[in-house]
Amino acid sequence: MKNLILIRHAKSSWETPLRDIDRPLSKRGIDDAHLISSKIIDFLPKTFVVWSSVAKRAKETALILTQNLGIPNETIFLKDGLYTFDEFQLEDEIKKCENKYDNLILFGHNDAITNFVNKFGNLFMDNVPTTGFVSLEIQIQDWKELKKGKTVKTIFPSHFKHEQYKPQSIH
Repeated sequence: MKNLILIRHAKSSWETPLRDIDRPLSKRGIDDAHLISSKIIDFLPKTFVVWSSVAKRAKETALILTQNLGIPNETIFLKDGLYTFDEFQLEDEIKKCENKYDNLILFGHNDAITNFVNKFGNLFMDNVPTTGFVSLEIQIQDWKELKKGKTVKTIFPSHFKHEQYKPQSIH
């Protein structure tokens, strides 16, 4: 069995004219990334590999979540092929995962993520929002055999709209 966790990058900033790949997170995106990192710990497997798109907003999201979860930054693998909005390219990238990893956490982009989880999960979603977390369980032994699985858990910032991330003050 393989477990795949897809996390859409947090909300990005459009304040300055930059190339798409260079857009950073907005303040809301940073806050949402901290909030979601505090909600997913119980839904992560004990061992995993972490992949991220090379886009700045995806890398920043991955760094916030991994730092908050105590995952060393050097264990994040940046993948050019994950800078995609196409679910077929995303599927091809996931199929390249080494089989020694049963659990893959991936930070990427829409529309690829929403279309991918609708194809490979059993729960339809209109949209995986920014900083959305979707966990899939797939009954395969080899990533190359990727097929439809089960949507195990979804965690979105809107589930916690009554809460707001508040940075801890240091006294």
